[in-house]
This record gives sequence, C-alpha cells and structure tokens, in this order.
Amino acid sequence: MENFFEYKSLDDIRRRKETLRQELLEDDKKIKNLWDEMSRPSDLFSKSASPSKRITGLINTSAALFDGAILGWKLYRKFRK
Repeated sequence: MENFFEYKSLDDIRRRKETLRQELLEDDKKIKNLWDEMSRPSDLFSKSASPSKRITGLINTSAALFDGAILGWKLYRKFRK
C-alpha cells in the first residue's frame, strides 16, 4: 500500500477514492465471512453427529466449564480480602 499520493486533478482524487472504497468493500466481505464462520453453531450436538463426536464434545465442554469454575473460585478467593 502506498503512503504518499500526488494528486494533480480531481479525477486523480476520484480514482483514489474509488480504489479505497473497493478495498473497504473487499475487507468488509472478508470480515463478514470470518464472523459467520466463528458464530456458526457447532455440529457436535446435532442429531446427525456420530455418538463418539457427541461424547467428545460433551467432555470438552465439561472440561472447559470445570476449568472456568476453578478459575472463578481462585479469583474470588484472591480478591475477596
């Protein structure tokens, strides 16, 4: 990306503005796609998932909840005083 632009006419400014607008639209599409991927619900708990995937997902979720509870308890005890 260029840091310095020399504009000699209004047309140069218009072209640069359009270029920047196109770049912003492309970046917006990329961000929307990434957000959709992140916010898509997990298929581990769907009816079509295999039993082993559901069990693995349940174990992982349980471990994460337990870890969060332990962290919360430690923080509570540390800052309670």
